[in-house]
Amino acid sequence: MAEYEASILFQNISFQQGENLILDNISGSIHRGKITALVGPSGAGKSTLLKLCNGLKSPTKGDIFIDNQSITNIEPTSLRRQVGMVLQNAPIIRGSVYDNLALPLKLQKMSLSKEDAISMLNTVGLDGGLLNRDASNLSGGQKQKLSIARTLVNRSKILLLDEITSALDPVSKHEIEQLIIKIHKKYEVTIAWITHNIQQAIELGDFIWVMMNGKLEEHGDKTLLSCTKNTKVQRFIEGEIRV
Repeated sequence: MAEYEASILFQNISFQQGENLILDNISGSIHRGKITALVGPSGAGKSTLLKLCNGLKSPTKGDIFIDNQSITNIEPTSLRRQVGMVLQNAPIIRGSVYDNLALPLKLQKMSLSKEDAISMLNTVGLDGGLLNRDASNLSGGQKQKLSIARTLVNRSKILLLDEITSALDPVSKHEIEQLIIKIHKKYEVTIAWITHNIQQAIELGDFIWVMMNGKLEEHGDKTLLSCTKNTKVQRFIEGEIRV
């Protein structure tokens, strides 16, 4: 495999919650400017791994480097500006679409102009006329687009996406996939994308991580899913191990 710069580097990462070892000695890198899809059964530790990357959780052992800097040396607010995260349920605060978009800057005691807000809506395929609408009245697909737009307000260099299309209808799912491709090209961001959809991982990912039982079972470019010799990974791809 060609050499790529690491946007996120994991060094011997473990995470334990009580008696449960959620992540077990994971080492590897998420390549800068690429889309890495994380697949694996439920409970494999995928979401926990991403939460470690923007400080929502802290590793029990090991270290994580963001652009060659240990996250232990990055102030949490700064870390979350650099590393944005979009979740499956697209959490929306009470108020207007503008209130939601302005939140990241408001937390930094800064303001978002209406012009920039409309531009951000247009970037994610939402009409600027929605700016003053009650955000709770948006459709599921619109809420997910708003959640993505809100993450982009910080101009994050890294985007962490956790099952962001799994609750959407096929049309909305396709729109979000095309939006992520557009954002990836426009902003040249690094993306780590958890998905339970193997086909989605192959179509959109440059690289694949297969996680099982808290371990990084296999990783490489997207061709690994069609040529793996790892028996456990083969069983997962063939549906013998439940997602």
